[in-house]
Amino acid sequence: MVEVVNAVGSGFLNREFDLSVVAEDLGSAADFDPEKYPGMYIRFSEDSPLVTLYRTGKYIVTGADSLDKLEEANDKLLNLLCDNGIIDRSDVEWFEVQNLVCTANFDQDLNLSALAIGLGLEQTEYEPEQFPGLVYRNPDLESVILIFSTGKAVITGSSDLDEVVAASDNLIQELSRLQLN
Repeated sequence: MVEVVNAVGSGFLNREFDLSVVAEDLGSAADFDPEKYPGMYIRFSEDSPLVTLYRTGKYIVTGADSLDKLEEANDKLLNLLCDNGIIDRSDVEWFEVQNLVCTANFDQDLNLSALAIGLGLEQTEYEPEQFPGLVYRNPDLESVILIFSTGKAVITGSSDLDEVVAASDNLIQELSRLQLN
């Protein structure tokens, strides 16, 4: 089973901002220190996704543990900016999912050296002295899977949850084919 652990989205508001003024308008929800970073951080609660808003109108939402929470954070941002008179809805150009980071557990220990050979050396990277996991890139999918000897995996590199599930299902089929499960 695939579980989303971080959904990242980005959007664009068709206007530029004086982030110092916006930070004042938003109060404690905003954190802006141009000496440290050119973007302004906005967090709605301690455990909510983090929004980074830039002077150019671009913004990034990170740390949502589901696609619904990513959309919810985007809606909260837009409502906050609209309610404070900073934007109106016509300023919203777009918002889209950029990347999903998901985990999967194949419930078995894996011999990563054998798996690298079985999956094909041209599709895998496995250098245990450098990194304890095997990197698997199926040429038919956007996703990259980091596979660990514990049978746990991290799947990333796609903005489409259906593709992430397909990548996981494909790996399960490959494990079955290789009789590694």
